[in-house]
Amino acid sequence: MEFASWLGLVSRFTPVRNPESLGIAEAFVKTFKRDYVYVHDRPDAQTALSKLAAWFEDYNEVPHTKGLRMLSPR
Repeated sequence: MEFASWLGLVSRFTPVRNPESLGIAEAFVKTFKRDYVYVHDRPDAQTALSKLAAWFEDYNEVPHTKGLRMLSPR
C-alpha cells in the first residue's frame, strides 16, 4: 500500500483467489507491458519509474482498443 501511495495510486482490494479479478489484472499488466514498457527505452529502473506517470496518463486518456469502442478507459 505504501508503494502504491508513493506512485500516486489508490489501493483497491478484491477477494483472495478471485479468478475474475486475477484475469483482469493479468490482462492489464500484459497490455501495459506490451504497449508501453517493451516499446520505450528503459536503460534502468529509475528511467522506467520516471515514465510510469506519463504512460498511465496515456493509457487512461487515449483510446487503444476496439473492445472499448475506441473510447479511453477513463
